[in-house]
Amino acid sequence: MEPDDLSDLADPSFSAVVLAGGTAVRLDGADKASVELHGRTLLTHALDACLDAAEVVVVGDPVPTHRPVTFTREDPRHGGPVAALLTGRDALLRPVRLLGVLAVDMPHVGPETFARLRRAVGDGPAGRDGAVLVAPDGRHALALVLRTDRLDGVRPTREEQHGMALRRLLARLDLAEVPAVGREHRDVDTWADLRDLADD
Repeated sequence: MEPDDLSDLADPSFSAVVLAGGTAVRLDGADKASVELHGRTLLTHALDACLDAAEVVVVGDPVPTHRPVTFTREDPRHGGPVAALLTGRDALLRPVRLLGVLAVDMPHVGPETFARLRRAVGDGPAGRDGAVLVAPDGRHALALVLRTDRLDGVRPTREEQHGMALRRLLARLDLAEVPAVGREHRDVDTWADLRDLADD
């Protein structure tokens, strides 16, 4: 499918932020977005997972992509996931009700993952603040959907954002937990993780 055809599939109430600017210490500082799995970069996998998003912001250094995206970086760089998430949220060109958030190193998250997360949020004032993907061991994965108004309501100051743990921010929100299906929760923290996913 050509990039121009994506607008026919996009949900105008849903945009996404891909977090791709981490230090990847356990990958020897490699650029995770450019690491390949099954012949495609992790960023390509992540953008495909955001197929339904009307707009995608990538928080990381610009690289060629197969669909239009906006690149941005948190300031100062490497401010952690909260600073990156909010920087991405601020880079959206138009207001949306729901914001998908995805770490670039989760190649088995797909559009159907985000569809389940969006359904779990619900509609109207009685809906949840968001929904998060949960691994079989109960760990919250960095794949979630948040209501932008609820996120804005708990937004920390710029000084607080830098280095803030994501779980501390999310603890302020009422999140539905959505069980991962198959390998959706798997991420690439190490070269061994990449080898394991490549062998699956």
